[in-house]
Amino acid sequence: MSETNKPEAAAKPQLSFRHFDLVMAAFVTVLLLSNIIGAAKLSALPMPFWPEGWWPAPDGMFIFGAGILFFPLSYVIGDVLTEVYGYARARRVIWVGFAAMVFMAFMSWAVVAMPPADSWNGQSAYEQVFGLVPRIVLASIIAFWAGEFVNSFVMARMKIWTQGKALWSRTIGSTFVGQGVDSLLFYPIAFLGIWDTRDVILVMVTNWALKVLWEALLTPVTYAAVGWLKKREQVEIFDTDTDFSPFAKSA
Repeated sequence: MSETNKPEAAAKPQLSFRHFDLVMAAFVTVLLLSNIIGAAKLSALPMPFWPEGWWPAPDGMFIFGAGILFFPLSYVIGDVLTEVYGYARARRVIWVGFAAMVFMAFMSWAVVAMPPADSWNGQSAYEQVFGLVPRIVLASIIAFWAGEFVNSFVMARMKIWTQGKALWSRTIGSTFVGQGVDSLLFYPIAFLGIWDTRDVILVMVTNWALKVLWEALLTPVTYAAVGWLKKREQVEIFDTDTDFSPFAKSA
């Protein structure tokens, strides 16, 4: 991995990163909240002017997963991490997010499983909100791990191919591939056999398309964040010598 930095920080590049921990915290926060709050809710919006029988709203209702509103922010932050700090450091953040998701699942299970006090009558509501379905947990963890690593890999490789130009092409391109992998894994693992197969496919495809659209719409935000962080960190990283294995030692 090649990188340029201020001369006084060249010996300890990690210590020169003033905002890396904050970006990592934002990534993990969005990841956990979007999974625990919105992953399992199936929403529908009426589309009265949509031609009857046309996809993606053949019945006049556009069906989508509620988590779509916020989960793509984790991919935007992931793109910023890879673009500014490089694949190796993004890899460390992905593993931190993975560990956080595993702990979230364990904590949710443990707290819900604890016997409630006789004087407390909120157990049923607590189970409904925090009683995570094992299939959804497994699907979330697998899809996140695979999708984020694919996203970061494509982002890093495209930066080399484009010689650091056309940031929009690699943010959208990496999301197109990464979110495709994420959706292709998550929805069948989590909901096939529970939802109608038609709904699984419909939500999988529409959510993937919406995530890519979200990424495109947030391009000005990504440009602003990347520009600000690069200016503050005084760094430009190209992963020319990076080991892209998810299991390689992180920076």
